[in-house]
Amino acid sequence: MHDRPTVLIVEDEQRLRELLCDVLPNMGYEPVAARTAEQAFTFISQQSPDIVVLDLNLPVMDGMTFLDRFRQSHPDTPVVIMTGFGDLKSARQAIHHDVVDFLAKPCHLGEIEAALGRARQRLTDPRMDLEEQAASAVDEMIDDEDQIETIAEAERRMIYAALERTNGNRSAAANQLGISRRTLYNKLAEYEKSSV
Repeated sequence: MHDRPTVLIVEDEQRLRELLCDVLPNMGYEPVAARTAEQAFTFISQQSPDIVVLDLNLPVMDGMTFLDRFRQSHPDTPVVIMTGFGDLKSARQAIHHDVVDFLAKPCHLGEIEAALGRARQRLTDPRMDLEEQAASAVDEMIDDEDQIETIAEAERRMIYAALERTNGNRSAAANQLGISRRTLYNKLAEYEKSSV
């Protein structure tokens, strides 16, 4: 590992990708960004990253599929998961892939910095059982029904706020949220059913 670990950011949302590339050097990391899993694999074929920050909601190949394939050749590289929607099933799956942390977007830069700090600790001391820490964090998330409800509410608020910002333009709102139009339509249909 170098003094400034290389962090591969696999994130399709341009604003977040650019933000992370701007702030990570101040945190002591060397960021490299990929918009898709395919771009990430192109980078990985040339240089192994020290840490990966991975969005689960990616176009073409989703984040969990990327993680499955990545783990085959890089079983020990610390991975931090970030996703726009609090998906508990994905959180459970991610634990099996020995991830350092699972962050639900939108998250504060302080949370990202703390997660990267834990990933960096694992690089310097691989004996640390951070998998257990991450598993207990997900267990708390699963056990706390209020927290689950809060994630669902946050998701709903984000969607309605994007629709408000775009004056009801669903294509523009989906684009802002970094999700497909189909996903947005499905979520809105879910909300309509639950309010009947």
